[in-house]
Amino acid sequence: MTKSELKIKAIENGTVIDHITANKALHILKILGLPDADTTNVTVAMNVSSAEIGRKDILKIENRELDHEELNQVALIAPKATINIIRDYKPVKKDKIVLPEKITGIIKCTNPKCITNYENEPITPIFNVIETYPPIVRCHYCEKLIKTEDIDKQFE
Repeated sequence: MTKSELKIKAIENGTVIDHITANKALHILKILGLPDADTTNVTVAMNVSSAEIGRKDILKIENRELDHEELNQVALIAPKATINIIRDYKPVKKDKIVLPEKITGIIKCTNPKCITNYENEPITPIFNVIETYPPIVRCHYCEKLIKTEDIDKQFE
């Protein structure tokens, strides 16, 4: 009896996001606005076995390297992810994702009375990171704590 193995096609150029918290890959696709007209191949593997974290998701985005702002967005959903930049089928850069000290404009404050939630006030939400794992942030304006569960709900 032979072992069956999950094989995901290698990409020539682009970004591989590995070690995404299981079942969060679709949240990351939503944050990044994928799939879109400019991105030809996006491969998603969800809830796959991982010796390191038990279960994980993997995203492969062909012909696109994520910029600093996009990586900050990914860090909010998958703070333990790794980013691999691929060129000519080889990883040229591998980094652990880092949640920045401030998050701007990615999520909304859950306090309905926060100034950022008034339509006639064009204020971009800003959050200070209190905990990196699991992520907990505090609204810069009203000081409401936003926990991981509340962050996740905004991407469902």
